[in-house]
Amino acid sequence: MNNNSQVAQILLEALPFIKTFRGSKIVIKYGGSAQVDLKLRGQFAKDIVMMYMLGIQPIIVHGGGKRITSMLESMGVKSEFLNGCRITTKECMEVVEMVLSGEINKEIAYFLSLNGVKAVGISGKDASLLSARAKDGGKYGLTGEIISCNPSILHSFLQEGIIPVISPICGDSEGRGYNVNADEVACEIAKSLRADKVIFLTDTLGVLGANGELLESIKTSQVEELIESGVISGGMIPKIKSCVECLHSGVKKVHIIDGRVEHSLLLELFTNDGVGSEIVC
Repeated sequence: MNNNSQVAQILLEALPFIKTFRGSKIVIKYGGSAQVDLKLRGQFAKDIVMMYMLGIQPIIVHGGGKRITSMLESMGVKSEFLNGCRITTKECMEVVEMVLSGEINKEIAYFLSLNGVKAVGISGKDASLLSARAKDGGKYGLTGEIISCNPSILHSFLQEGIIPVISPICGDSEGRGYNVNADEVACEIAKSLRADKVIFLTDTLGVLGANGELLESIKTSQVEELIESGVISGGMIPKIKSCVECLHSGVKKVHIIDGRVEHSLLLELFTNDGVGSEIVC
C-alpha cells in the first residue's frame, strides 16, 4: 500500500507540469553519453515517446563528434581542431556527412519508430531548412555558421504528428555542405519555431558554480559576470551564449541537464526538483 501511495504521489506531482507543457514545442539537443550508451539510448527513446503521448511536440537535433572522430581515425583521415572547433577539410566533410546524416540520423529516427512514434530523419540541407556559410571566412574549412532557417518542413511534420530528427549538416546556394555545431542548430531551430523550451543533454550535472555546486537557475543578466569570473569556462561558454540568444529571441526557457542520468528528460520536465540548470530571462 505504501508503494502504491508513493506511485500515486509521483503521478500527482507530475500533473501540473503535464497540463503546462501539453501542446508545447520542445527542442532537444541529443548528444554525449545519452547518445552512445546503449541503455541510455533506449531510455531516451522511451522519454520521447512519453513526451509525445502527453501532447508535447519534440524536435530532436543531434551531434556525433565522438563517432566522427572514431570513423576518421579508422579511415586514416587526420582530424584537427582549432579553438575547440573541428577544422572540416573536404575529405573530412565526406565522412562527417556520412556519419551524421547517413548513420546516426537514420538510426535515431528508426529507434524512435520502433518505440511507437512516427519519426523522420532529415539534415539541415533538406527542404533548405538551414542555410550556412563558412565559419570565420573559411578559417575552419567546411565548418559552417548558420545564416538563415526556413522551418516550413518542420511545421508540416509537426502538424502530421511526426517527430523531426535533424542532423547539423547545412548547405549553401552553390550546393556546398557545411558541418555546423549542433548546439547552434538546436538554437536556430528553436528560435525559428518560437519553441517553448530548448533542452541540452550533456555529460555534466549542468552549469557548475565556483565551488563545483550545481547552479539550478541562472538569469541571462548573470551570464557575463559568470564568464568573466571564470565560473563558466571552456566549452560551456558558447553553449551558454547560445542559450542567451535563444531566450532573447523568444524561447521561454533553456535547460542544460545531465544526460547520464536515467530518464533525465522526464525528471527535468515533470518533477519539482529537476536534474540540471535552467537559464531564464
